[in-house]
Amino acid sequence: MDTLMNQILPTTKKELERLGWDTLDVILFSGDAYVDHPSFGMAVIGRILEAQGLKVAIVPQPDWHGDYRDFKKLGRPRLFFGVCPGAMDSMINKYTANKRLRSEDAYSPDGRHDLRPEYPTIVYTRILKTLFPEVPVVVGGIEASLRRLTHYDYWQDRLEKCILCPSGADLLIYGMGEKPMTSLAQLLIEQDCEIDVKMFRNLMARHPQRQTVTLLPEREIPGGIRPDDIILHSHEQCLQDKKAQAENFRHIEEESNKYEAQRILQEVDGKYAVVNPPYQPLTQDELDASFDLPYTRLPHPKYRGKRIPAYDMIKFSVCMHRGCFGGCAFCTISAHQGKFITSRSKESILREVSAISQMPDFKGYISDLGGPSANMYAMHGKNLDICRKCKKPSCIHPKVCNNLNTDHSALLDIYHAVDALPRIKKSFIGSGVRYDLLLHDTGDERTNKVNRQYTEELITKHVSGRLKVAPEHTSERVLNLMRKPSFQLFHDFKCIFDEVNRRHHLHQQLIPYFISSHPGCTAEDMAELAVLTKSLNFQLEQVQDFTPTPMTVSTEAWYAGVHPYTLERIFSAKSPHDKLAQRQFFFWYKPSERQNIMRLLRQMNRPDLASKLFGKNAADSFHRKEQEDKPRGTNSKTKPRRRKP
Repeated sequence: MDTLMNQILPTTKKELERLGWDTLDVILFSGDAYVDHPSFGMAVIGRILEAQGLKVAIVPQPDWHGDYRDFKKLGRPRLFFGVCPGAMDSMINKYTANKRLRSEDAYSPDGRHDLRPEYPTIVYTRILKTLFPEVPVVVGGIEASLRRLTHYDYWQDRLEKCILCPSGADLLIYGMGEKPMTSLAQLLIEQDCEIDVKMFRNLMARHPQRQTVTLLPEREIPGGIRPDDIILHSHEQCLQDKKAQAENFRHIEEESNKYEAQRILQEVDGKYAVVNPPYQPLTQDELDASFDLPYTRLPHPKYRGKRIPAYDMIKFSVCMHRGCFGGCAFCTISAHQGKFITSRSKESILREVSAISQMPDFKGYISDLGGPSANMYAMHGKNLDICRKCKKPSCIHPKVCNNLNTDHSALLDIYHAVDALPRIKKSFIGSGVRYDLLLHDTGDERTNKVNRQYTEELITKHVSGRLKVAPEHTSERVLNLMRKPSFQLFHDFKCIFDEVNRRHHLHQQLIPYFISSHPGCTAEDMAELAVLTKSLNFQLEQVQDFTPTPMTVSTEAWYAGVHPYTLERIFSAKSPHDKLAQRQFFFWYKPSERQNIMRLLRQMNRPDLASKLFGKNAADSFHRKEQEDKPRGTNSKTKPRRRKP
């Protein structure tokens, strides 16, 4: 334990004394438990700053009640406070799609759900500004990133301002933080003095940092408002007109997906939120350097004897790349990580697998060789000049781009190399597989052959009983709004999956994920989904209601009632009654749901679907019920009965 205490970043005064430190350069406050692992954001940022020669401490899950002692215990840092709200958006972490409190927080010891506040970015920053008003506060992480401009907040059911406004933070770093944090640290180190808020803001004005957001009066915008700046509708205009908010989002998403983006400005409260363009994607060497930092890969010793559910999930897993070019309309990955793939080198991946294999409780099984998507490793444009000019959010919707190299050779090479390592019995793929990439006819027989080989090896060697895929819906119209491929492709992949299992005498399951209440989806669409999935012998388990999260196409359509790109009207199920009506169809096989489903099918006048779900007798009862529901006396041949006195 003493050895581990000397390897991790300090969290208490006692741990500082153990290291012989009198002062700190940076203090990070995190909404997650402290796990020194590359999947936990605060650990990555802490190690990045440590690599710059800085003295860094982490305060995980500080108590935000009472006298704020957790915020005061380490004193004032020389450079700045950092707020890392957590690996997940705090409100998604805390509440279900129906706004019910979750029973477990996967990023807290023993899954406790009372160790982080709602919106820790705001809560932690306000406390720090109260206690240390002269010290700069830098915020980042997915919660802050997705709230960098005016956004719809599902839990408050209203538009909210750029999160710099309610929090009072001095700088927001959006997206993945290695490059912007390294650049910021180098700039502050060069000053060779204690940094206060005034000096910090002057530095940001003189040396604008890429991939950051600041809140400035117009006269202080670096270089003034330039002709090539993108000026969004102001926050106040968005409050008055939902279409203005939808129009804003199109610009935000397009700039997020460009190789070289423009600066974005939005007026709010008499100032401007200034979004500086992001860095270009990390190089392979830069990504390797981040993953090769001296992580212990363990929770802080203070959690000994306690379980951190999120750590249990990723303990023996390896993330092999950054970015996702799927562009799913409801997903925030591309908004946070970008659509361009940066892949780790084979050597870096093998080093991490070897380190995992030396862990005392490792049994020989890698739980996931994956990433944001399981099979985008080493994929990129054939002609990068075309990619640099492209602003499309997806490289595979509505069809796979002709310029995209979908060769799975590099991925197969990684799988083979990992499985050949000593102490490795088997490696599994736990991330979601994009079957549209596997089934795509590239026009090149060598690539097609490799992709067929990948599919075969995936199914026979890397499935731990169940393979996760995400068709999400069956309606072509809804799938198009989701930016997902045709359901026919899922059907084709299932046929391949079943055939390979039969040939190799395997008994594995394909587990499809589906969403209800997505913008554009009706109860009738869900009824047809139930029929189609039943015909494929599925009884669905992995299902969810659509949850509007900031900075996605789907959320903007849900809020504004129009599609941000076309401004065409879109229906969304919003009331608890309408959402439940859609969700019920997932569970057609449960006797408790049958009566309600039959009632809904009668309202739709769809006896054909009733018959397919519940058999011919259901269709017969459907018609009998219709007759019973007709008002008496509607048949002219039947005389109404006289009521007895």
